[in-house]
Parts: sequence; structure tokens; C-alpha cells
Amino acid sequence: MTTIGHLINGEMINNDTRTQDVFNPATGEVTRKVALASKQTVEQAITAAEAAFPAWRNTPPIKRARVMFRFKELLEKNADKICQLIGQEHGKISHDAAGELQRGIENVEYACGAPELLKGEHSKNVGPNIDSWSEFQPLGVVAGITPFNFPAMVPMWMFPLAIVCGNTFILKPSERDPSSTLFIAQLLKEAGLPDGVMNVVNGDKEAVDTLLNDQRIKAVSFVGSTPIAEYIYATANANGKRCQALGGAKNHAIIMPDADMDNAVNQLLGAAFGSSGERCMALSVAVVVGDDAADTLIAKMTEGMKGLSVGDYSNANNDFGPVITSAHRDKVNGFIESAKEEGATVVVDGRNPEVAGFENGFFVGATLIDHVTQDMFSYQAEIFGPVLQVVRVKTMQEAMQLINDHEYGNGTCIFTRDGEAARYFSDNIQVGMVGINVPLPVPVAYHSFGGWKRSLFGDLHAYGPDGVRFYTKRKTITQRWPSSGVREGISFAFPS
Repeated sequence: MTTIGHLINGEMINNDTRTQDVFNPATGEVTRKVALASKQTVEQAITAAEAAFPAWRNTPPIKRARVMFRFKELLEKNADKICQLIGQEHGKISHDAAGELQRGIENVEYACGAPELLKGEHSKNVGPNIDSWSEFQPLGVVAGITPFNFPAMVPMWMFPLAIVCGNTFILKPSERDPSSTLFIAQLLKEAGLPDGVMNVVNGDKEAVDTLLNDQRIKAVSFVGSTPIAEYIYATANANGKRCQALGGAKNHAIIMPDADMDNAVNQLLGAAFGSSGERCMALSVAVVVGDDAADTLIAKMTEGMKGLSVGDYSNANNDFGPVITSAHRDKVNGFIESAKEEGATVVVDGRNPEVAGFENGFFVGATLIDHVTQDMFSYQAEIFGPVLQVVRVKTMQEAMQLINDHEYGNGTCIFTRDGEAARYFSDNIQVGMVGINVPLPVPVAYHSFGGWKRSLFGDLHAYGPDGVRFYTKRKTITQRWPSSGVREGISFAFPS
């Protein structure tokens, strides 16, 4: 059986004795093993990145950008293989994997603008014969720790921009589905990236803690659950590192009585159940204003869910695939049961679906739960599965208060035909990413991604303009060349 190793200094290595099984979640079978990096292996990667930094830092931005242009071409050329690797280890249906990859490629396209992104500011004659300018310099060796649910896209939120800004990079992807991430990193080498600039170490907490505690790592980016994000952020800060740690979510959609209900249902079906709900931007709660609107939504959702198909990644007719592990399947099923025990109504129960030929897969079908209340455990937690909960309220203000009171503030949206209501909602909701009749308001690559409250630890969001700021530090230079023969006297006043 193949054991997946690490990419360090341009070479595939595997000197580690600890391994972990990698599953095909559609079949439940172990298909590969992945090596879990020891402290020594991670330190080897850091040493390689540190050695590569001086030359890469001094490489002109246009030459760094040319590597990214070639990388983009290779990603597009190898798209089918990347999507296949995602499907084999994550379970994501081919069309969903293609969408993930495209979003990642868009971040590479943004990074191709490095010469423009890294231009500083210049002011002539800020004082007599004195010029002043700023420039943006790389930090050094930086690291990214990424989750299982987007093995292609989320790493590309990080390393293309970090690298094009002149840093060297160490990526610790999820050990649950590492193959697509590692293959993408190998394409960077093929694109002409010098050895040591991009390194990949597979591993678990030992690898993470090594990255967090090694003083040679200057910054850490993370995407994952809130408890781990909080740990990453606190540990990185305690060690003097810059850190952005994106955590969990509980994304609500307000359904107003005037909403185009057919459109809202179609949007909710994709946003709640796409990728088996394993998205930090998945819509997991529909907050419906008024019982009449709620009854209509439930009836239309129930009918729409009858046509949904769950199954293997290779069948493009399937709408979504399995969840990542058997343990996670059981956890999602437990949330459904807890909602029922606490008094909610399970309208469509997706537990234990029949998937012909894949009886041992980690499947959960689309689930719809009505009459959910704020005090229920399933409402408070991030389910991260294909489960849509419906909360009934009387007013828009009550709906907004419900969202603002939740500990997470990642994404939200409103379905309405009322422009005044939409504007009030977007102005006053305490959430970082807001959609108006858009259920998954994921910012495009030239904006930045990030939530509020306990969905983000750190001041800067991921990718886009904030990404450039995160992976660089500003330096301001002020200079004067006195005219020949002119000597100024001593001044003890503060310069002005």
C-alpha cells in the first residue's frame, strides 16, 4: 500500500515511522497511508525554507509572478487528476471538486499581479530636499495549516500569495486527504519554483506544535474548527508570530415573507447540502419570519429534497458525497437525534441512506429539521453535515437578534425583495460576510475572506488585499542628499 510522504527542498521524503490510514469515504476502505511528520522532519523543512529565503526574497516580483503564471497553466492542465484525487479521499463529487479548484486558481491569478500588489508609496519633497517612500518586504519563513474540506482551495488561499510576496512556505495539510494538496505542490516545482521555497509536511499535532514553537516561523495561517483556531492563535502569539486563524461557523439565512420562495428553496438546497454540508460557509439554519412563510418553505424544501442524490464522487449525477470519516458520520447523526430528543421535528431524516454498491461508505443524506430553538445543542454547535435546521420567528428584528447573539459570525444572507430591509440587514448584522439573495457570499479572490466574533482570530482576513498585508511588513524610508557645500546647523527640535 502506498505511503504518502513529504515534499521538502524539492524532494519527496519519508523517514517517519508513524503513519495514519487514508480512506475512500464512499467505500469505507483504506486506500493509502500517510506519514506523520516528526519534530525532526518538520525542522528539516524549516531549515530548507530558511536557506531558500534570501535568494527568493531578492528575486524580482515579476519573476515570482511568472512562476505563478506557469503554475496556473499546470493547474488547468491537470484539473481532472486533481479533482479525482479530491474525490478519492474527500468524497466530493467531481463537479463540486472542479468548482473548488477553480476558486483556488482564481487566487493564483490574483497572485500573478505581484508587481502591482507590492508597489509601495512615494512622496517627493516631504521636507527640503527630503523624499519619503514605503515598501513592502516579506516576513521570511511562513506556514499554513489547512483543513480536510477544501484540500485544493484553502491551501491556495495561502501559499500563492505568501510566495509571490517573497516568503518561503511550509504547508501542513489535513492528514485525512493529503494527496491532491501534495500533487498541487509538486506542480509548483514543475512551474519553476526553486527548491525549498514551498515545502509540504503531512502530520498531526506534533507537526503543528513544531511549527508554532519554532522561532524561525514568522507567521501562521490556519483554517479549521474554533477550538483549534483559538489554540493556534494563542500559541502563535505567545511565540511572537503573526497569526490569522479562521474558525467555525453557524451560518443563518433569513427568509422574509416577501422572498421569492422558489428561488430561496433552490438556493438553500445547494447551500445547505452541497459538499455534504462540510463547508465553513454552508447554510445550516433557515430563520423564517412568520409561520405562513415557514410552512411554505418546509413544504417546498421537502419536495425539492426528494430529488437529491448522494453517492460516489465519480458519478457527476450525484449531488453530494459522503462525509469524511465514520466518526464524523456518527457525530452528524448524533446531532440529528439530539434535536429530535429536545423537541424539534425531523421532517426529512437523512440518516442511514441506501447507496447501492457503497453500503460501507460514510454517508448521511439530506436532513431537514423544523421547530428548532436557540437553546438546543444542535442549534448552538457547528454540525458540519448535510443538515438544515429551521427556526421560526415573528419579526426580522428577532431573526437578526438571533444571528447577532450567536458566538460565530462567519457568513449570513437574507432572501427578500425589499431593498430597504436588505440594506438595514447588511448594515446592522454582526457577521463578516453577508449575502443579499446570495446564499454563499464567499468573496472573490481580489477581496478578502473572514468572519467576525469567534469565527476569526486575528486582525487580517485571508487572501486578497488583506493577504498581501499579512504576508508582508511595511518599511518606510526617508532620505536626503544635501547639496554640495551646504551644511545645516544643529537642531534639537523635533523635525517637522
